[in-house]
Amino acid sequence: MKLTAFQKVLWALAAIATLAFAGVKFIEMRTTQNADLQDPAFRASFELTDHMGMVRTENDFKDKWMLVFFGFTNCPDVCPTTLSEVAVVMDGLGRKAARVQPIFITIDPERDTPAKLAEFVPLFDAGIIGLTGTPGQIEKTSKTFPIFYERIEDAAAPGGYTMGHTSHLFLFDPNGGFADSWPYGTRAEEILADLKERL
Repeated sequence: MKLTAFQKVLWALAAIATLAFAGVKFIEMRTTQNADLQDPAFRASFELTDHMGMVRTENDFKDKWMLVFFGFTNCPDVCPTTLSEVAVVMDGLGRKAARVQPIFITIDPERDTPAKLAEFVPLFDAGIIGLTGTPGQIEKTSKTFPIFYERIEDAAAPGGYTMGHTSHLFLFDPNGGFADSWPYGTRAEEILADLKERL
C-alpha cells in the first residue's frame, strides 16, 4: 500500500514522538539510578555516652569514615576477634587511619558502663571509641542502623546471661551514609583493601 504525503508526515511525527518519549524515559531511569547510588540504604544516627563519659552523636564524626561494630564486653569470641581485625585494619591504613574512626557500640548496657568500656576498648590499641547508654537508647540505636540483639539466659556466663547479636562490621561514609558491611570472619586484609580504594 502506497502512503500519501500526509500519512508519511503522520508516521514521521509519530516516530519522533516515540523517540522523544524513549529519551525522556531513559533520562528518568538514569536519574533514578543515580539517586539510588547517592542515597544510602540508611544513615548512622545515635546519641550515646562514650567510654570517657562524653555524650556523642554521629555529627561528632562528620567528615570521617566510621567503622561500627555492635557487641558486648563479655563476648567470648566474636567481639574480641572482630575488634582485633579492626586494629589490624587501622594499623594497615598508616596515615590514612586519621580519616577513619572505629566505634564499638554495646548491646549490653546493663553491664557495659562507660567505666567498663574504658577498660575494654583500649585493649585493642586502635583508637576505638566505646559507646553505651540506657537500654532505651541502645534499642533506638539498634533500630536506626538496623541490627538485631537479644539477651540469652546462660548460667555459665558472667552475670547469668550472654547476648546474641548481629556480627557484621559496618562502614559509613563521611556523610554518615551506609557504605558497606562485612560479615564475621572477613579477613582484615580484605577489609583493608576495600577501605584503601575508598579513601
